[in-house]
Amino acid sequence: MPRPTGFIPLLGALLCVSASTAVAQANAALSAEIDRRTTAIASKLTAWRHDIHQNPELGYQEKRTSALVAAHLKALGLEVQENVGGIPGVVGILKGGKPGPTVAMRADMDALPVTELVDVPFKSTVRTVYNGVETGVMHACGHDMHTAMLMGVAEVFAGMRAQLPGTMKFLFQPAEEVPPRGGAAPMIDAGVMQGVDAVLGLHVGPGPLGTLSWRSGAISAASDSWRIVVRGKQAHGAMPAAGVDPIVVSAEIVSALQTIVSRSLDLTQGPAVLTVGAIHGGLRENIIPDTVWMIGTIRTFDAKARDKVAQRMKEVAQGIAAAHGATADVTVTLGYGSTINSAALVQQLAPVLQRVGAGKAFESKTQSMAGEDFSRFAAVAPGFFFNLSVTPPNVDMMGVAGNHSPLFQADDNALPVGVRAMANAAVELLVKGVPKQMQ
Repeated sequence: MPRPTGFIPLLGALLCVSASTAVAQANAALSAEIDRRTTAIASKLTAWRHDIHQNPELGYQEKRTSALVAAHLKALGLEVQENVGGIPGVVGILKGGKPGPTVAMRADMDALPVTELVDVPFKSTVRTVYNGVETGVMHACGHDMHTAMLMGVAEVFAGMRAQLPGTMKFLFQPAEEVPPRGGAAPMIDAGVMQGVDAVLGLHVGPGPLGTLSWRSGAISAASDSWRIVVRGKQAHGAMPAAGVDPIVVSAEIVSALQTIVSRSLDLTQGPAVLTVGAIHGGLRENIIPDTVWMIGTIRTFDAKARDKVAQRMKEVAQGIAAAHGATADVTVTLGYGSTINSAALVQQLAPVLQRVGAGKAFESKTQSMAGEDFSRFAAVAPGFFFNLSVTPPNVDMMGVAGNHSPLFQADDNALPVGVRAMANAAVELLVKGVPKQMQ
């Protein structure tokens, strides 16, 4: 007997609905398992974070932290690579019980030359000498939390490996705070991104505790550094006509640099920042020095603006110096590029974060001027980078200290939220696959 007209298309539609339902049910079961396992390790997350926070290490010096991470991953039965890229990088590889894509997750491990002023039981008392100045060392950017959370995701997934498809790569990266090379580039050069279909990362910062946010496209700025050396002619401070004063010249240059963003760039194409971070010249009050140097940072989103700022800096500094009979050497060093979130990944993973955030998740309308060498991972494979707010609820949000401040605070209760967010995002890609157009 012939089948009724439309039977084959109807059967295909029913099979598609059935397959979609099965995937949704599998995801729901895995999500419930992630929640259960995350709750079970909550105290571990806090202990790891406190340990790392009390023992901070600057970029390329993360030997203790990387050893802690490697020992943990080995105990979980993962394949572990150490000293990746000739730096203290650690990679853990976990193969699921079923075939599927390869998803990488990244955490940075380094601290900053900042003296901690927050009075917590696990406060850092580590001291070092940085650029010739004695200073404290502090996890003032939350990398202690990033590391602890990814250690947690590894433990959650290690207990679920038989249920998971694909391969998970856990990338523990040193030296995010050390541009222009950073820690991502050496690890990528060592091959950690080979075969990776998508890469995930997160960053903590100030904001209502446990809030998740993301953005499609550019989420962080390109970060470049610069140095200007102004050379004049040394003379007695009482006889300035006998010399060429590089301090006066430098003062004019500092002021004029601020006009580059406001007068030379089309800011409708994207925001930009040019900051003078340090300036030094002279030894005593009655000597006009021979040389003044200054350093700073450039932040842009538009490639043309990035080139334009470097060009105008040289023209402005050298022109002002020449007008006074001095010279100016200008060096601009390209650092991290802008972190670009894959639009396809954002579309797929935003609902996951909304579910995990339970009403405390949203798409951000603003871009961050901060630099981030996650950009290098996201340039190799489709990337998704999101933010987690970690400010303790008793802190006044009107005066909250931001990242890189000696007063930066982070609440341990955000750690399980980050683990759930990262783990559920990874599972979404492992089960449903990375969008084909982005592979």
